[in-house]
Amino acid sequence: MNKVVLAYSGGLDTSVILKWLQQEYGCEVVTFTADLGQGEELEPARAKAELMGVKPEHIFIDDLREEFVRDYVFPMMRANALYEGLYLLGTSIARPLIAKRQVEIAKQVGADAVAHGATGKGNDQVRFELGYYALAPDIKVIAPWREWDLTSRTRLIEFAESHQIPVSKDKRGEAPFSTDANLLHTSSEGKVLEDPWDEVPEYVFSRTVSPENAPEMAETITIDFERGDPVAINGEGLSPASLLAKLNDYGRTHGIGRLDLVENRFVGMKSRGMYETPGGTILHQAHRAIEQLTLDRGAAHLKDELGPRYAELVYNGFWFSPEREMLQAAVDHSQTKVSGTVRLKLYKGGVYVTGRKSPNSLYSKKVVTFEDDQGAYDQRDAAGFIKLNALRLRLLGRRDG
Repeated sequence: MNKVVLAYSGGLDTSVILKWLQQEYGCEVVTFTADLGQGEELEPARAKAELMGVKPEHIFIDDLREEFVRDYVFPMMRANALYEGLYLLGTSIARPLIAKRQVEIAKQVGADAVAHGATGKGNDQVRFELGYYALAPDIKVIAPWREWDLTSRTRLIEFAESHQIPVSKDKRGEAPFSTDANLLHTSSEGKVLEDPWDEVPEYVFSRTVSPENAPEMAETITIDFERGDPVAINGEGLSPASLLAKLNDYGRTHGIGRLDLVENRFVGMKSRGMYETPGGTILHQAHRAIEQLTLDRGAAHLKDELGPRYAELVYNGFWFSPEREMLQAAVDHSQTKVSGTVRLKLYKGGVYVTGRKSPNSLYSKKVVTFEDDQGAYDQRDAAGFIKLNALRLRLLGRRDG
């Protein structure tokens, strides 16, 4: 092997992986660090990679926030995708973009392999590798957690110290839980969260205040949509990443978007995770509200059938699959008239729709009114409609007594 591109955060795990790759495979390592809005300073990753012998021209730190939200989060939001009816897929949707950029860098620098730091128990190994193989079918994939014997944090620290890899003080103790963060969400798993009966300790939450401590006064905002995508908050046009960041601020303030979930991993086991998706939760509710006005019943109900399938594909790592792309085409076609404005009230963990309007609204007050509709709807038509729908039930009833 000549050269490998490593998905690199600069933390303990990936720093150990960097050195392990250099030793075990005797290859040159290229590091790639993605800024997906995780809220961490990324330049220290550059300094650490240089310290460990990576050439400056082989250290890639890319700001992918706009691409992440525009080309991954928003398309998923158009589908109203919720895994197992609850999870907004914050970790899942980030992996295909990381995989895509890794493959691009591998081609750019002439690398013949890519590597990641996902363990052999989780879903991320699947998501990364399905992405790699879809975009570069013959690439070599290295997953150290499935190969090495460094099976504990103590072993990782011992390896780091024996190879002069800097270890921050907060990494020397046993971490109470593991986290993954990006502009859409923060997920926390493991250790203190492994017993699904135990309540999540308040110190685990990092993106939202406790709903009990949220402001006593509700706050009202509006979100404008064009063709299914949010484009403005309170009338102010914003880029995709800036818009999601602003919704995150609202969600943080009002304690919105906490989810305690026991989910079914693709690899077969159940796991308990705590997710914080403040802006995404607000956006999901708002998008459904504008669809209520603008989607025909048949299209809306079909979308509700397709949404769980779409979510499962994203969760399981099939973003680059033809079936996900087929579903995306159907979803995007449904969004051509999904434009308008939604008004929401944010209060102590809750998101409440208080109004919606659209130039493409299918809602007819004249037809639905309880007052005189002046012939817009002939109530006598309902009798025949009901009798035709009841025909098979009446025949069954006559036969079966």
